[in-house]
Amino acid sequence: MNSAVVRSIESDNVGDVIGHVRQIGRAAREASVAMSAADSRSKDQALLKIAQLLRQHPHHVKQANAIDLERARKSGVQSALLDRLTLDDDAIEQMALGVEQVVRLPDPIGEITELKPRPSGIKVGRMRVPLGVIAIVYESRPNVTVDAAALCIKSGNSAILRGGSEAIESNRVLARIVREGLSDAGLPVDAVQLVNTTDRAAVGALAQMIEYVDLLVPRGGRGLIERLMRESRVPMLKHLDGICHVYIDGAADIDKAIAIADNAKTQRYGTCNTMETLLVAQSVAAKVLPALGRIYQSKGVELRCCPESREILEAAGVTGVVDAVDEDWRTEYLAPILSISTLPGVEDAISHINTFGSKHTDAIVTENYANAMRFLREVDAASVIVNASRRIADGYEYGLGAEIGISNDKLHARGPVGLEGLTSLKYVVFGNGEVRSG
Repeated sequence: MNSAVVRSIESDNVGDVIGHVRQIGRAAREASVAMSAADSRSKDQALLKIAQLLRQHPHHVKQANAIDLERARKSGVQSALLDRLTLDDDAIEQMALGVEQVVRLPDPIGEITELKPRPSGIKVGRMRVPLGVIAIVYESRPNVTVDAAALCIKSGNSAILRGGSEAIESNRVLARIVREGLSDAGLPVDAVQLVNTTDRAAVGALAQMIEYVDLLVPRGGRGLIERLMRESRVPMLKHLDGICHVYIDGAADIDKAIAIADNAKTQRYGTCNTMETLLVAQSVAAKVLPALGRIYQSKGVELRCCPESREILEAAGVTGVVDAVDEDWRTEYLAPILSISTLPGVEDAISHINTFGSKHTDAIVTENYANAMRFLREVDAASVIVNASRRIADGYEYGLGAEIGISNDKLHARGPVGLEGLTSLKYVVFGNGEVRSG
């Protein structure tokens, strides 16, 4: 990799944290001007170079990641979080594929829509433009470095990346790869910068820099996001928790339901789109819960159940089942723990989800069209899924190439946020000498 194109990001020795962050902010603002004017060819060239470098230098990435993993293990990090931190060959290839998918997406910048003539003779439309400078604060998942950078580059924005201390070595290598890609395409390398300190004061500084930062995207635990909700002066795109549900309806295909509920919980435990609560219609509970209970038991998943669910599971020989308490329905476990409740039907499932859910992603398994459509309309969530695992709720699976985060806010962007979520619209007017007379 060409070290000449990168400002030093190898040291954590930053004396003046606030000054360091402000310097990054100024450079990002300057770079955003060039990025907003960059053509699609240059942006795609940078992205293709990033994908190429990821495939050419996996050993550099894995060596840095091994240092992070060893440090995390010594500090007692849980296995689910270690999983999120790990960059193996498959994870590196997935990053490269995600970048290439972003290349294939149409460039949204400069697109004019809704162009309509007015009685005065003018034509009024809306043009899609970059937001400017986007700061992403994230924990544990170094793949966010590449995903976020790719989306910001394609959407004509500058990115300030502040990863967690547990992934600092991995993030440094990935940031070098991204900046070399920018340089190769003739774009400003400061369009993507990694904050060169793990000092928590850097996060607070980013959240206050309204003169340099246009959008703050926190991706991490509740503590991080609650802190930024209190402190930030910069608009945020966020979600607090991933308390996500699968509801198995009375009209569900049982085999389909079992496969979906298994995958939704056990495919990965430490992600925000993992199922934390399983809801089952009473009419099919005796058919579906014993088989699922045995699957979960074989995989070491602790089951916290309502009385009816527990009775069905224990009658089927499933052991280690415990009673759920009220707090279980409000908990994002990020671990092999699952809450289970048996309910009369779809109306009760919707009520439960809207009471205890986090408005992230919820799914129904049913062959009843009316129940499916009611669930889609009435469940208050950023993504609602019919007859598929809720683990598919991410930007790559949705065809966004990658995602900068998932938002359960209702303004600006909702759900997995890809290119369009990193842009804004401005009005454009075309005239031919018209003046206002009244």
